[in-house]
Amino acid sequence: MLASLTGSFTTFIGNHGVYAVFALMLLSAVLPAASEVVMLYAGAVAAGAFAGAHVVVFGHGFASGGWAYVAMAVAGVLGCFLGAVLGWAIGAFGGRPFLERHGRWLHVTPQKLDRAHRWFERFGALTVAVGLSVPVVRSFVAIPAGIARLELRRFAPLALIGCIPFCFGLGGAGYALGSSWDRVHSAFR
Repeated sequence: MLASLTGSFTTFIGNHGVYAVFALMLLSAVLPAASEVVMLYAGAVAAGAFAGAHVVVFGHGFASGGWAYVAMAVAGVLGCFLGAVLGWAIGAFGGRPFLERHGRWLHVTPQKLDRAHRWFERFGALTVAVGLSVPVVRSFVAIPAGIARLELRRFAPLALIGCIPFCFGLGGAGYALGSSWDRVHSAFR
């Protein structure tokens, strides 16, 4: 199942470049959607590791290299940030009762909400910046921040601070792996 999912993501990114990275990172801020694989593969595409996969932004193609990496990482940051704001809005306006009724669609259980609430009580707003920069944890930060009524003007900059190292870091790791991607991808199978 995981191999099929990562294969679908990599094909989507290979065909649609920055637009796919943006869309997948937007979704992964609210749903656990293998954002780690998305950014690793985006970096590998930027390095020119795959024939036929290219980085195109508004009709302008980038040769593989530094600017292609920056374009993929920025697309990831924008998607991650807007997805986090969407997650915050779901939590702020839907609240805990909404998530207890419909959270299964977002893979949010009452236990996960309780755990996130304890983190917010213990570490405060810092939970947003740190949580969004940590793989796996990041999908369970934005919605509880909205439920906790963290103000959007405080949440947004912290979310951006968390998204930047995640996207540039994993994108950079994928870029560094370059043509070794097949070995890394097989580890996810």
